[in-house]
Amino acid sequence: MTDKAMRLAVINSSVRDGRFGPTVAAWFVRQVESHTGVVVDYLDLADNVLPLTLSGRLSGEEEAKLSEISSRLARADAFAVVTPEYNHSFPASLKNLLDWYRTEWQAKPVGFVSYGGLAGGLRAVEQLRQVFAELHTVTVRDTVSFHMAWEQFDGQGELMNPGESVTAAKTMLDELLWWGIALREAREKSPYGF
Repeated sequence: MTDKAMRLAVINSSVRDGRFGPTVAAWFVRQVESHTGVVVDYLDLADNVLPLTLSGRLSGEEEAKLSEISSRLARADAFAVVTPEYNHSFPASLKNLLDWYRTEWQAKPVGFVSYGGLAGGLRAVEQLRQVFAELHTVTVRDTVSFHMAWEQFDGQGELMNPGESVTAAKTMLDELLWWGIALREAREKSPYGF
């Protein structure tokens, strides 16, 4: 295994007013930062708004934003998507991000941190697995999910009972690290292009 750190893009996909996503994402980023061998690039879609149409004229500002995000995604060795569940699916902001880019995702692993009501966002994750398969990614088996998430965190954004969630985050990060390094080495030997 290489000693070169894995670059993990953590994507916070919720953009709604009053969203709970920043709490979940900040907790997860703290878990990543305590994990050896990983460097985080945090991408909050509320701060990185993309055009809604995939064709037509773009402003210079829109083109610059698309280029900046393309570079960030291309540099990543792996992705962790923090997503709520809206109407049994994932947010439109995330679908928009996925549709704007193609090669940046390819031959890289993706993990999921989901949150919501009783299902904990897991229905959104199952749909995302299908979309990411089309983008030629490898989704890792283990996830981190928060059922009734707003009841699990205190006012400072800390989990009140962190044990199982910390273990789930470590397990998923170990998988992402293994896949991220393995696929990075494979891409270096033979560039992916399908």
